[in-house]
Amino acid sequence: MDNTGDAAILEIKNVTKVFGAVTALKNMQLTVRPGRVHTILGENGAGKSTLMKILAGVYQPTTGDIRLDGKPYAPANPQDAAKAGLTIVFQELSLCNNLTVAENILATREPSKAGFINDKALARRAAAIVADLKLPVSVDDKVGDLSIAQRQLVEIAKGLSVDAKVVILDEPTSSLSDSEAEILFDIIARLKARGVAIIYISHRMEEIMRLSDDITVVRDGSYITTREKKDATIEALIAMMVGRDMNEIYPPRDVPAPEQTAPAVLAVKNLSRAEEFENISFDVRAGEIVGFFGLIGSGRSEVMNALFGMKQISGGSIAIDGVEIDIGSPVEAINRGIGFVTENRKEEGLVLSHSVEANISMVALKHYANPLGFLKRRSERNAALDEVKRLAIKTASLDTAAGSLSGGNQQKIVLAKWLLTKPKILILDEPTRGVDVGAKFEIYKIIRQLAAQGTAIVLISSELPEIIGMSDRVVVMSEGRTTATMSRDQISPETIMSFATGVVS
Repeated sequence: MDNTGDAAILEIKNVTKVFGAVTALKNMQLTVRPGRVHTILGENGAGKSTLMKILAGVYQPTTGDIRLDGKPYAPANPQDAAKAGLTIVFQELSLCNNLTVAENILATREPSKAGFINDKALARRAAAIVADLKLPVSVDDKVGDLSIAQRQLVEIAKGLSVDAKVVILDEPTSSLSDSEAEILFDIIARLKARGVAIIYISHRMEEIMRLSDDITVVRDGSYITTREKKDATIEALIAMMVGRDMNEIYPPRDVPAPEQTAPAVLAVKNLSRAEEFENISFDVRAGEIVGFFGLIGSGRSEVMNALFGMKQISGGSIAIDGVEIDIGSPVEAINRGIGFVTENRKEEGLVLSHSVEANISMVALKHYANPLGFLKRRSERNAALDEVKRLAIKTASLDTAAGSLSGGNQQKIVLAKWLLTKPKILILDEPTRGVDVGAKFEIYKIIRQLAAQGTAIVLISSELPEIIGMSDRVVVMSEGRTTATMSRDQISPETIMSFATGVVS
């Protein structure tokens, strides 16, 4: 493939990586040129993250040859990689929540005076980086006080705070709304103009087709092909990535959506919490999927946290099956039949050091206890195994630590955990964040099956195609308030965005 006349800045030839009995990469190939965006496309577990960690110096290849700027490249750690001119922004955040934005951006590279960190110089330098990147954050803020999207932008700033010849962006928009993503796309355009090579990993096909110059497809740890964007179609890329045609990204309903005259399973009225959201009202019927859309900071996740008892409300009411209830804690919410797949799987959804089985069954243990309170281990294990099969979770065994799985498979474990509780109401906050197209399709099928079985579903997503493709009705939020509730025939990207941005209210 002849991309440009430029010589390659990064060349990978026949790279293999073996972990014990598992071959994670097999004869991987990659040629990256300066001033171009080179996307790596593959399902979860295809080997993308392993390859990126080799480039970042986290892993060492078992065999193979890597050259950066024509010279042999074998970094021992990320610091070595940065010195050689390669920086990576990982999908999973590596920030310290108790430190400020400035301290995180310049961690290990703080300006010092007489052996002490120069706080004023630190803040000045970080503020210059944030201003140059046009990020909507203050360098004095504690990272722990920021939203997930703002933290993602800080992670990007940290990665771009060093001069680099090659920048790797691993799912950088996974928790960004459209407006924050536009900030990132502008940054990428400026990096390209400076001749920086960008390796881009994303599962969002529209984004890939917009940004990419070159696209490499990998599957099951092996190189499949590289194509220039102009010679590629979404359908062909998906077929090569998953090894099968993907005719429908959003599976059709098996049964009709419930009538709006049907009684509501969940009815929320004038729900409020000081400085976060105000007078939120909506309802969900059995078998209905109600989508929630809003830009970052709109208050969507905060409302769901309150519904699940993670935050206390200052006003309003919640009713389940017509009975008004108080939910003071997540335990009460679970006992009332509510399940909640949170957007932050690592901090709120999983115990990373525990096994796949333990994570799947942890919320539903009461279903596998005998009258004396002892666990029926075989029943618990069989139930976890059923969920692994149903969601096609890629794991060596049920005893594998959840933290060692890919991000998409971790997300499936969180979903499996709540499916075991057989919830009456299921809240899904960014359920396909960081999940590949094939896995998304499987998750969408499960959501459709749950709706067909009568589960009331609330779907929060930053991806407009997902909201439009899956929702029976859509609730739009802006600045802590609901600005619209739309029926299926009223939904369009333009209408949703106009309400989400406050152009219409």
